[in-house]
Amino acid sequence: MSRTTPAVPSRSDAVRNRRLLLDAAARTFAERGVEVSIGEIAQCAGVGKGTVFRHFSSKADLLAAIMLGMLDELESAGTALLEAGDPALALRDFMAAGVEIFVRDRAFCEVVGRPSLQSEQVREAIHRLRDVAEELTARARRQGAVRPDVTGTDVVLLLSGIQHTAAPLLVTEPEAWRRYLELAFDGITADTRRSLPYPPPRRLPLASPDAQVDG
Repeated sequence: MSRTTPAVPSRSDAVRNRRLLLDAAARTFAERGVEVSIGEIAQCAGVGKGTVFRHFSSKADLLAAIMLGMLDELESAGTALLEAGDPALALRDFMAAGVEIFVRDRAFCEVVGRPSLQSEQVREAIHRLRDVAEELTARARRQGAVRPDVTGTDVVLLLSGIQHTAAPLLVTEPEAWRRYLELAFDGITADTRRSLPYPPPRRLPLASPDAQVDG
């Protein structure tokens, strides 16, 4: 009696399934938090549970993959802006790109952003993003377009601050974040002789969080 060999998914099918999983997971985590099961994510994506584990060894890996996608998107935008002719406008455009990503995926970021910091890959991606932000900020400082005491770490931390400020308005006014972006950008470009009252942070706060992810 012959035994049928299970069909091996094609590369295009594998890429499609991975994208379906990432989209479904981001949506499901945002709605229900990290306690959602792998089986529920598979069902939401329209694939089998085994397909999930072919792509991701655990739920923590799936969380990290989603966060890495967001970080890589912003890093790529920032790297491209390093070639822009106007350093001040490039820095502003980088900040706009970052806030827009956080606004687009705000529920995911708020619910599961910190557990993903357990991933070394995510932590490294955040450091790369900080380095790109520092290069953009340094260009604007050299031009005299921003305060001399503003750093790339300040800029990265401001991104989530702008999103959080606009968050109560975003359901009814999804573009409200743009107002607070301009207020924040005006703050770092202000022509003032006053120094900031506290030194810049030496690094981003990436200490391992207490939150654990099962699965």
